[in-house]
Amino acid sequence: MIYLDNQATTPTDPRVVEAMLPFFTTRFANPHSPHAMGRDVEEAVEAARGQIAALIGAEPREIVFTSGATESNNLAIAGAARFRRDIAGQDRTRIVTLATEHKCVLESVAALAREGFEPVVLPVKADGLVDLERLAAVVDDRTALVSIMAANNEIGVLQPLAEIAAIAHAAGALFHTDAAQAAGKIPLDVRAQGIDLMSLSAHKLYGPMGVGALFVRYRPRVRLVAQMQGGGQERGLRSGTLPAPLLVGFGLATELAAKEMAAESARLLELRQRLLDALRAQLQEVRVNAALEPRLPGNLNLCLPGIDAEALMAALPELCLSTGSACSSAAVEPSYVLQALGLAEVEARASFRVGLGRFTTAAEIDAAAAMIAAAARGLRSP
Repeated sequence: MIYLDNQATTPTDPRVVEAMLPFFTTRFANPHSPHAMGRDVEEAVEAARGQIAALIGAEPREIVFTSGATESNNLAIAGAARFRRDIAGQDRTRIVTLATEHKCVLESVAALAREGFEPVVLPVKADGLVDLERLAAVVDDRTALVSIMAANNEIGVLQPLAEIAAIAHAAGALFHTDAAQAAGKIPLDVRAQGIDLMSLSAHKLYGPMGVGALFVRYRPRVRLVAQMQGGGQERGLRSGTLPAPLLVGFGLATELAAKEMAAESARLLELRQRLLDALRAQLQEVRVNAALEPRLPGNLNLCLPGIDAEALMAALPELCLSTGSACSSAAVEPSYVLQALGLAEVEARASFRVGLGRFTTAAEIDAAAAMIAAAARGLRSP
């Protein structure tokens, strides 16, 4: 098998697995227990909190652990909106986002509409990027929150976070970004970029599945309404026993990503261009959906006109690709992200996503290009 679906998930780095193992066996105590074994695990958890904070330029106390980016997004969006209206009593009910956001953001915003909030879902430009002028026109003193992802999970485009934050803050709104795809792959700095809330996920950066985090700015203080009730862990924002093995893995994964990001990005850019060049040399027409730059270094979203992408993948059982978000994989409809770019349904159905990663090799790229080209020619033959 050749795995080229690293936007869906990344394999857990063996170094991360090794670091996690003792916390399943000998260092297994509950990190909230007051005895020596509990304190030992608590120290490891707090060290992980510091590692994660360092990746994005935050303070450790600004990191709230969650089960993943979906929970982080829900906590950030619903928690901020409800606090500003229901606790602070502010007349701010508008939530602004983009049509290309992850489903968990769009669904969270839609759920708030049933509580009387006003969702504003903006279209994107043909390159997949936000229209800053259009954004500025709708963000006003009625706006509680702007939520726009750092890197798109399907098309990989990188949004201008600092510029978005400036627009939000000029109107007194908060800015949240889903950085699940971006963290560990591109430099992020919550201070320099003016970010109030940032969602993270371990399994997108070679850590374990089932754990994530939400950055919640401490100064000036961002306040949220908790979405789970319980023992009051994580500053009362996310109750529940912390999964120490997963957090230790998450912490090391972020530390490794920070150290290796520059070299890894350069290598992935070379591999991405190698794949694109090989496909263009072997097939008549290959189109890149959305802007090639700025984009995640390991992402390509390609359209092969006249080819059904589902049929293409069925013809490539040894190649792991996808036609869109893994979270929407049960849907038979073409990608809503690609349609938001203006692609016709037939073009969206002819498109697929390639996600290169840390363990992708040049030999795999060459083999994948040959396999895709052969399958595409077979599907085009009468």
